[in-house]
Amino acid sequence: MSLISSIKKLTLVLTLDEQKEKVLLGMKKRGFGAGKYNGFGGKLEPGETVEEAAIRELWEEAEIKALDLKRVGMIMFTFEKDPVGLEVHIFTTTQYEGKPTETEEMKPEWFDYKDIPFQSMWADDQHWFPYIIEYHQAFTGHIHFAEDQTTILKKHLIGLKDDEVLEAGFNIEKVIL
Repeated sequence: MSLISSIKKLTLVLTLDEQKEKVLLGMKKRGFGAGKYNGFGGKLEPGETVEEAAIRELWEEAEIKALDLKRVGMIMFTFEKDPVGLEVHIFTTTQYEGKPTETEEMKPEWFDYKDIPFQSMWADDQHWFPYIIEYHQAFTGHIHFAEDQTTILKKHLIGLKDDEVLEAGFNIEKVIL
């Protein structure tokens, strides 16, 4: 039996300065996740691909345009007593146009890899960030939160082998823990 009856697709982009070992995060100023640091992203608009949505959201939230967007992860987030699963497609970019700029929604800030403010982020971030900044490995998984949207009840993350490719999306019938 599935935990969810529908899936909402979302994007998340992490802008990396690999040479300086820094990641650009934004302090969310309003809406879902307000008061937390996060990557830049959001929901797809009708007819948009996940890549198009990622590029658009990065521009809307930080006023930068990704030039080398790379899809590196996909996580299904589920929440206790919520029938909608959040299928988040995670991207990185190391090259971009523009200067990170504060917008109505986000305040961008660079962090050293060793000083990422996990205490001010979603509880799951500390579990999957290493796949990107330490292991340099694509990954997928499922994280199930309690009703409080803070407590992780169950998590399952898998790093992909070099010859494996991320699926296009999750099969709703297989989203169980």
